[in-house]
Amino acid sequence: MEKISVAVLGATGTVGQKFISLLENHPFFEVTEVVASSRSAGKKYKDAVSWKQDRFIPENVADLIVKTTEDTLDSRILFSGMDAEVAGPAEEEYARRGHFVISNSKNHRMDKDVPIIIPEVNPEHFELIKVQPYKGAIITNSNCSTMFLAMVLAPLHKAFGVEKVFVSTMQAISGAGYPGVPSMDILGNVIPFIGGEEPKMECEAQKILADLKDGELVPAPFVVSAHCNRVAVFDGHTESVSVLFKNKPTVEQVKETLRNFKGIPQEKQLPFAPKQPILVFEEENRPQPARDVWKENGMAACVGRIRECSIFDIKMTVMGHNTVRGAAGAAILNAETLVALGYLN
Repeated sequence: MEKISVAVLGATGTVGQKFISLLENHPFFEVTEVVASSRSAGKKYKDAVSWKQDRFIPENVADLIVKTTEDTLDSRILFSGMDAEVAGPAEEEYARRGHFVISNSKNHRMDKDVPIIIPEVNPEHFELIKVQPYKGAIITNSNCSTMFLAMVLAPLHKAFGVEKVFVSTMQAISGAGYPGVPSMDILGNVIPFIGGEEPKMECEAQKILADLKDGELVPAPFVVSAHCNRVAVFDGHTESVSVLFKNKPTVEQVKETLRNFKGIPQEKQLPFAPKQPILVFEEENRPQPARDVWKENGMAACVGRIRECSIFDIKMTVMGHNTVRGAAGAAILNAETLVALGYLN
C-alpha cells in the first residue's frame, strides 16, 4: 500500500520524539510534517530538538522544517504528543479542519463522544467518532498506568464480572517526561504522589470497558481504588492489583483467560500488534521492568504472581512499557486499527 503521510504534534517533546522514533520505516505511515512551539518554528527538526532517544533521528525527519499550530497541515493523520496545557483547543481545531487526531494527551479522554481506544479491548468504540462535531475526529489512548490495568481487566471482566479493583503502582521516571523528577528526589526514594494520576486510573478503565448502546457509552459498573507512586526505574510501570469478581474464578481460570486474550490487531496482524497482548509469567519473581519491559517490542501487558487474595478474590502483578504500549506505541496501534477498519475512507 502507498504510505499515508502523518504529522507529529509536539514533535520536540519526549512523547513526540518517541512517535518519530517508533514510526521510522513504518509500513503504513511516513512522517512528513512536524509541529512544535513558535520558538522552534522555521528551524530544521534536527536543530530544534534536544534528542533523547536511544537511536538517531530518522533521516527522513531530521531536515523537516518545524511548523506551528497556526500552519496548515497536509497530513490526514496527526499523532499528538502535545503538552496538556495546549493540546485541548489545538486538537479540536485540527479535528474541525478534517484531520484525524490520534492523541496521547489527557484533555479529551473523558469527553463523552471521544473514545479511549485499546484496539484489542474496545474497537467498537471507534463508532463514537461518527457523532463528533468535526469533519475529522479525535481518538485517544489511555493514561499509561491505566493501559495495562485495563488490558488485564478486559477479558477477566467479560468472563467473570469485575466488581472492585485495588491497584498500587510503581511508576517509572520516564513517565514524567524530560527532565522529569530531580535525581536528589528520586534516587534511593519512593515518591507516593503523581499529580492527577490516581483520578485518571479510577475513571478511565470504566470508560474503556463500557458498553456502547445507542451511540453512548454505559460505563462498566466496577470501582477502582488507586495508589500511584514514582520509583527509581527508567522504563516500565509495575502495578500490584487485587480484584473482586462477581463470579470468583480459580487461579488457573484467570491464567487461561489472560493467555487466550486476543483481538482485531492480532487477527489483522497489524504492524505494532503484539502476537500475544498479555504475557502470563509462572516464575514467582516476574515480571520485572529490567528484564521484561521489551517483551513483544514493548507492546504487551506482562502479568505474574497470580494467586488468591485474602481480602478480594485474586491478586497479581502487572507490568508494561509506559512510553511504548502506554503512550506512543498505543497511539500508533490505534491509527493502524483505524485504517484497517476503514474509518479513514
